[in-house]
Amino acid sequence: MFDDLRRKFETDGYAVIEGFFSNEEVEEMKNEALNLIKQMPNAAERTEFDASNSDGEQNKSKYFIDSSDKISYFFESGAFDPNGELLVAPELSLNKIGHALHELNSVFRKYTFCERIKEAAFQLGFEDPVVPQSMYIFKNPGKSSEVMAHQDATYIHTEPTSCVGFWIPLDDTTIENGCLWFSRGSHKSGVHRRYIRNPDKTSEDLLVFTSPAPYYQKSNFTAVPVKKGSCILIHGQVVHFSEPNKSKTPRNAYTFHIVEQKNTKYSEDNWAQPKEGKSFMSLYRN
Repeated sequence: MFDDLRRKFETDGYAVIEGFFSNEEVEEMKNEALNLIKQMPNAAERTEFDASNSDGEQNKSKYFIDSSDKISYFFESGAFDPNGELLVAPELSLNKIGHALHELNSVFRKYTFCERIKEAAFQLGFEDPVVPQSMYIFKNPGKSSEVMAHQDATYIHTEPTSCVGFWIPLDDTTIENGCLWFSRGSHKSGVHRRYIRNPDKTSEDLLVFTSPAPYYQKSNFTAVPVKKGSCILIHGQVVHFSEPNKSKTPRNAYTFHIVEQKNTKYSEDNWAQPKEGKSFMSLYRN
């Protein structure tokens, strides 16, 4: 199985492992997300996130840049009224919770560092991987926005490139509810764009893109609908996107990224950085 998996990953830039997590494990992750919502802080400690707009408010938000070692809450654009009150229930208006679920939450930590994940990373050739970020993603009907076509290495850059995403759907994904679309083989074309900490310390924008957004022709993409509990392995350079949820049901997912430490340099310009005196959690040693 893993020989075919690695071959497809290296050829297409992504690979699907079906039945990776059981229905019971999927439900445990979904229930834990609901528990996190119950523990959500007040409105002063939340922000909006628009994945369809590369020049969104997150570029200026200290809340976003400080979230790499916290459990932080990001809402869909337009989720609040002028008084800062949510227009609908939080579970229907959240975009994501991130970016340290793998470290700070016992349920997501258990599944991030389970033996199945470690074996998949090992089969892809990782020798000493670490986990720089994790997210619980909500794609709610009628509220979610398109996630623009992008490469994960834009945000998590190493030299040489080593970023791999583990994307775990917690609902069946379909074209209607916002499954992932991939441009097969696009991982062989290098990193097209970088999202970095702003070198201009006088600017209000804490994070900036190093170049304009590339144009990607959507006819080059293939839809990849999968069943809940599957795992999609995503090469850091493969271009992918998802459309808004046009169905009547949610499309939740848990995702995290790993990068290689051995003979690899993690960019000091990346938005997510380990806090002083700490390092990212090792996949194999946890």
